[in-house]
Amino acid sequence: MKLWDKNSTTEKSIETFTAGIDRQLDERLAKYDIIGSKAHAEMLASVGILTEEECSQLTTALDRYLIEVENGNFIIEEEYEDIHSKVEASLTEELGDVGKKIHTGRSRNDQVLVDLHLYFKDECKIITSEISHLFNTLIKLSEAHKNVLMPGYTHMQVAMPSSFGMWFGAYAETLVDDVLQFTTAYRLADQNPLGSAAGYGSSFPLDRKMTTEALDFHTLKYNSIAAQMSRGKLERALANSMASSAQTLGKLAMDICLYMGQNFGFITFPDELTTGSSIMPHK
Repeated sequence: MKLWDKNSTTEKSIETFTAGIDRQLDERLAKYDIIGSKAHAEMLASVGILTEEECSQLTTALDRYLIEVENGNFIIEEEYEDIHSKVEASLTEELGDVGKKIHTGRSRNDQVLVDLHLYFKDECKIITSEISHLFNTLIKLSEAHKNVLMPGYTHMQVAMPSSFGMWFGAYAETLVDDVLQFTTAYRLADQNPLGSAAGYGSSFPLDRKMTTEALDFHTLKYNSIAAQMSRGKLERALANSMASSAQTLGKLAMDICLYMGQNFGFITFPDELTTGSSIMPHK
């Protein structure tokens, strides 16, 4: 099933190029697509497009799909192009015309955006939580070793006295800057695009504020064209945030490699965390 099907055959190479491995990637978005569909169904009922009975049928089925996702039993088979097609086809197969009504007032364009915005919000929380854990560890080490002296280097030349406290603290503070970038990415993700359809909204009396609250978005993308124009912008902001934190971790790792060498010997790791070499056992 393809939501864009025009009852004509598409060249296989074109379909492969446009869809690619969407099915496999979309399994990560299944949870969010179902949550978005449930909020959309409840909103359609609130504005009189669905009856309460129809809404109940749809949400009951969607809740069941969500349990399948959580148990790892929700599969997007090869005959479906993506998660959106799978969910709508499953609802239609199960509920007939009632299942078809779930697509009322929305396009796959805003479905994709909703799924990604919800997914990226969760991922930002997970990543920043991990960064916070490392930050706390570095701060504790900074305090514990604030009086342990070490040389400060300029271009690998000994320059001025410093301390391990400053070294640990420097990376902790740099991580704060990285988290600020993730905060910006999160705020971009925390805007509801549902209801923008393919970029020009819908003639149906959709209640976008209701879905914004139901999906726990801070606000909505008010202009439907702006919502679609944002595609790629959020991904770029998140990728830049990840690259920034990766750069910080890379610098820390390089310092650790350097300071563990025989020429420095400032720090060591427990034997169980290190390996030797087939030709240089002294490593």
